[in-house]
Amino acid sequence: MKKEIKSQKAPKAVGPYSQAVTIGNLVFVSGQIGLDPEKNMLKEGLEDQTKQIFINIKEILKSGGLGINDLIKVNVYLKNISDFTAMNKIYETLFEKPFPARATVGVAQLPKKALIEIDCIAYKNSHHDENDESGCCGECC
Repeated sequence: MKKEIKSQKAPKAVGPYSQAVTIGNLVFVSGQIGLDPEKNMLKEGLEDQTKQIFINIKEILKSGGLGINDLIKVNVYLKNISDFTAMNKIYETLFEKPFPARATVGVAQLPKKALIEIDCIAYKNSHHDENDESGCCGECC
């Protein structure tokens, strides 16, 4: 059965969608832009927006008992595809090998005139330790 995942530490959904939903061992995180949830304001610049997106994603995952290393697929949408290298420099600091599968595409426009949006899919295995930021209990990793 499908269940909603919510975090009070991430921006609220601004439409008829959930921050994330889980079904079985899969968690689908809705597209996130670089909104600061406390101020409900978009961060300035690609670097700050990218960092804020991953802060928000981590909070959503945490609410579902997962960590950033549980991501198996990431989709990145860039307003300007020439920002790929700058985004990639930040992205590569966030993950350990094996990296999640990823697609990156350039788009014409994003909500609230954001420069980047990211959605992702995570996998929750049965050996999770919800107190560990990585989400892993160490038994299977």
